[in-house]
Amino acid sequence: MKKFNKDWHLAHVMPKNASLEQRIAWHLEHHENCGCRPIPPKLLIEINKIQPGK
Repeated sequence: MKKFNKDWHLAHVMPKNASLEQRIAWHLEHHENCGCRPIPPKLLIEINKIQPGK
């Protein structure tokens, strides 16, 4: 796993009651810029429904 990117986390807080689309966007950006943890499996299923191959 990549190193924790504190600056990215401080600048990109997940909105309260985030919609599925917001959660997907946040996690994909997080994966590209921090990656301190994997995308949750349940969310990966939803991402693959929308964007097969991701």
